[in-house]
Amino acid sequence: MLKRFGNYLRKKLLLVLIIGFFIGIAITIYTHKAIEATSTPESCEMCHIHPHVFDSWKLSVHHENRIGMHVGCVDCHLPPKGHGYLKEKIKASARDAYGYFFKDSAEFNWEAKSTLEQAQHFVFKESCIHCHSNLFPLTLTTEGQEAHLYYSQNEDELRCINCHLNVGHYDPNAIHAKNIAFGNAGDETKEKYTTAAVVSAHNDFTETIPGTTIAFNMKAIPGGSFSIGSPETEQERKADEGPQKTVNISPFFMAEIEVSWDEFLAFYSATAAEGRTTDTEGTRTQRDVDAISGPTPPYGQPDQNWGLGNRPAITMSFHAAETYCKWLSQVTGKTYRLATEAEWEYAARGKTTTPFFFDGKPKDFKEKNFIGKLFGQDSEIINNYIVYEKNSGLKTAEPVTVESNPFGLKNMLGNVAEYCSDWYAEDAYSKLPDGISNPKGPASGKEHVVRGGHFKSPVGEVRSAARDYSRTKEWMKTDPQMPKSIWWLSDCNTVGFRVVCEFNEKTGK
Repeated sequence: MLKRFGNYLRKKLLLVLIIGFFIGIAITIYTHKAIEATSTPESCEMCHIHPHVFDSWKLSVHHENRIGMHVGCVDCHLPPKGHGYLKEKIKASARDAYGYFFKDSAEFNWEAKSTLEQAQHFVFKESCIHCHSNLFPLTLTTEGQEAHLYYSQNEDELRCINCHLNVGHYDPNAIHAKNIAFGNAGDETKEKYTTAAVVSAHNDFTETIPGTTIAFNMKAIPGGSFSIGSPETEQERKADEGPQKTVNISPFFMAEIEVSWDEFLAFYSATAAEGRTTDTEGTRTQRDVDAISGPTPPYGQPDQNWGLGNRPAITMSFHAAETYCKWLSQVTGKTYRLATEAEWEYAARGKTTTPFFFDGKPKDFKEKNFIGKLFGQDSEIINNYIVYEKNSGLKTAEPVTVESNPFGLKNMLGNVAEYCSDWYAEDAYSKLPDGISNPKGPASGKEHVVRGGHFKSPVGEVRSAARDYSRTKEWMKTDPQMPKSIWWLSDCNTVGFRVVCEFNEKTGK
């Protein structure tokens, strides 16, 4: 009896195992089919309700190419199988489903999502290498070979999309080469200035650049004393902002706005490329002893396709900013230069001693709960004066969007950060004698001071005392040219500069 019952159980168990085996095979087959079915561009399009992405994909070299191969969404936006494909697919599906059901796609900043900063979270380097296993094909140009050699030597720091951001989604404005035509367009219908502004006293004036149609406002900054840096009790304070020291500043002039593209391109068109230089009348001449040689053509589009005109000029190196000042001094007959760090902070504060030159502390402008919104500082006040991460749309803005500080200067605390002439040192203030006049910073260093915050900065980094510095190697790591440009930055679009003019014998002192 027991033997017969044992045989019965074994037969039942064998039947269950056989049924389970076939069910497992069926689940595996249909799971694979489900994964494949939900990995097509058509399935992606069901949730991603932004047709411009699919339109740009169909125009790209990943869809239309010489070999007739179509690269689909998951080929770039998921890693290859064996590299965490299923895990990333589950994460992406959950994220996309949440966005589809609980977010309004009309509020998405598609332009910002197309930037390298955003794209690197959704494009996998392993996927690029999976298809492009040979980085040195016979058809590769010499420039391409140099760029790929540099990549192979710095694989831990670089991604393929650092240089090839638009291969998956065609952008008609993207330029992946030397931009020879950059800065050529101009308004030839406007009358050009023949002389620079004549300044005979320490008053506001409008500078006019001879030989160009460009004019810009300069503000007379009165001399005075202030405490450089921030008190230890200031919110968001960093260690390099102290100790506070009393500094005396002599009168000077400072530009109302950051150097605009219109202003920079006047310099570029007069001095750039092919050995063109500029004489003191603002006309092009052959190279001579005192002539200024300007930037070589940039690689790509320096303005990021956000627009030129009155927007701040960006992506130029410290060397380019200094050379611009030398050229401006030459063509106007005045002494233009970058501000010292002390001059910059004195002008930014406009005689105030608080974190900003308007009412409020950093915590007042951070995300608030319901009670904070009812009884806290009106967070909209910061939007009147500063272009930063919360209101910029992650790109630069024209100066008309903000109001001036007490000295009549715009965008001192945002939009783009600004080069200063000082070498950076974390302990620079500790070495300043209290009561010093017109300090110029350390005698030497590796990087220069950058002040003012920018359109990507959180609120703590747009305070009057906040300090930063240039990062030469980091800001140039994906320049594909050999040697790298001394004029243009390949990896930084948040820094520009503002000019000051000395109040001296040339300006009525």
